[in-house]
Amino acid sequence: MQIGITAVGAYLPALRVDRKAMAREFGWSGLGMPRAGSRAVAGWDEDTLTMAVESARALAATAPGALRIASTSAFYTDRAQSAIAIDALALPRSVRTTDLANSRRAGVTALLDALLAGRDEIVIAAEKRPTQAGSASQLAYGDGAAAVRVGADGPARLAGYASHTHDLVDRYASVDHPTPYAYEERFVRDIAVAEIIVPVVREACAAAGIEPAQLAHVAVAEPVGGTWAAASRKLKVAAPNHCQTVSEKAGDLGAAMPLFGLGLALAAARPGDHVLVLGFGSGADALVFEVTGAVTGTDQFASALDQGFRLASATRFLNLVGALSLDWGMRSEFQQKAQATVIERVGRDMIGFVGGRDSTGNVQFPKSDYPVNPALTKPEKLEDVRLADLEAKIVSVTADRLNFTPDPPFDFGLVQFDNGARVLMELTDRPEKGFAVGDAVRMRLRIKSQHRELGTRTYFWKAAPLARPELGEA
Repeated sequence: MQIGITAVGAYLPALRVDRKAMAREFGWSGLGMPRAGSRAVAGWDEDTLTMAVESARALAATAPGALRIASTSAFYTDRAQSAIAIDALALPRSVRTTDLANSRRAGVTALLDALLAGRDEIVIAAEKRPTQAGSASQLAYGDGAAAVRVGADGPARLAGYASHTHDLVDRYASVDHPTPYAYEERFVRDIAVAEIIVPVVREACAAAGIEPAQLAHVAVAEPVGGTWAAASRKLKVAAPNHCQTVSEKAGDLGAAMPLFGLGLALAAARPGDHVLVLGFGSGADALVFEVTGAVTGTDQFASALDQGFRLASATRFLNLVGALSLDWGMRSEFQQKAQATVIERVGRDMIGFVGGRDSTGNVQFPKSDYPVNPALTKPEKLEDVRLADLEAKIVSVTADRLNFTPDPPFDFGLVQFDNGARVLMELTDRPEKGFAVGDAVRMRLRIKSQHRELGTRTYFWKAAPLARPELGEA
């Protein structure tokens, strides 16, 4: 039985900031920062968990044998993202889960481990990394996620692989220094090319029975610009590096970067092509795939890069990435905390957005022992109905600038699903024209509330526009 990639998924936040315009705002400082392309910016209510779940939703229609999530920027340090994701994706709690961290190559490492395990698994990588205002990384980095499902007879089979562990300190972040500290680029490039990338690619290709020059597409996450250009000359590889496209249109997605580039590479590949994916960080993992057919979900990647809303305000950008602390006044002092007892009792239905259908067919959320249907006067067990995967329409809408939100206005309204369920919900990914009654919406997992003093978050679903506009030219 051949284990390979059966499907892939992608997610990027809706907002894009133009690097040239933002760098112009810092022009007075003389600080160097990238000026070409754009950067994907997560909303205040997005983090690695919400983006990871969004990227994997299309892959999780059936339960995998295991779920792995890789990230260097997960919010919780002692609470498994994968455990929360199981409930958000409405997967059985018998699915084995693993979290990986502390290396930008963790996503590729997780993918390799899943392939070597020889079973049906979902691997996700997601990042929302903090950066220092004015640093090059603030505009070079991007927020986003990518997911891969592996299983029997996947149309992209693992043909060969190699791993090198090398504690090259090209950059680091720590508990005491959470924003990245980067070392001199020429030093990093020279060591990365000669000691890590070239040897590991040669070994992976040898294991696949091909020469590096036979690679048709690559997805190589670079530690610094120009690294793959130097390495490809030594390897005599002419294949395009699809991670470069990701970098230009969305930014460096950290652990998610090589998996996102892999999705683009598989979309461009043809049967018989060999595709390389390389994750870099404390060494490298290089995987060579032989493509035998089309992989489900590859069309999501180009769409994710080309759709969204442009973010023109520098102060809003700095606010969203946490580099600007605004005084929101007394209204922002409101704190919310979900008790563990409540999460244990109803948490799976809440984060899974599971409502209930009564004996007459009426659908309600949340579920209750006594149906809300006035025609029923006795308690009954409701049939589970997952609302997260259904579309709805806005019945009423309010744009509130008095209620606190870190990114005003606070949009909320009543949405109605086709099955009759009505839920009062927050609205997110606000389009330029705002929301209107009758708009079709889809559900997105988001941060519902934060208790900053206790360092905790709660999650729920919000209604977002059904589709995003094409970005077009800046």
